[in-house]
Amino acid sequence: MVESGYVYLDVRTVEEFAQGHPQGAYNVPLRLRTAQGTQDNPRFLAVVAAAFAPDQKLIVGCQSGSRSAAALKQLGPAGYLHAIEQRAGYAGRRDAFGRPLEPGWQAAGLPCATEPLAGRDYAALSQRG
Repeated sequence: MVESGYVYLDVRTVEEFAQGHPQGAYNVPLRLRTAQGTQDNPRFLAVVAAAFAPDQKLIVGCQSGSRSAAALKQLGPAGYLHAIEQRAGYAGRRDAFGRPLEPGWQAAGLPCATEPLAGRDYAALSQRG
């Protein structure tokens, strides 16, 4: 990622990110777990904008691809024209019966971590924006 100038933006929940994520990833959840259930993160774009300039190259990923696609629909109009989707997400895409269709980051054997690098977890990033 570093060689090409891209950084990985993980849009999964804080809890999912803590269970494992691409090594070096940043976490800005598209949705948050609350007492009322999972809800849209009203600060998603504000936190992204505080962490990344619009010309930053981003790889946007989630668990299996649906939230990353939704995140790109928000990021493009906000000026993030160099954002691409990690389509299979962290866990991979599956068919309606749960069979693997495409391996995700973890199944592809790419570097993973359970501890974020300093300043890359949502608690730290949300303090900026």
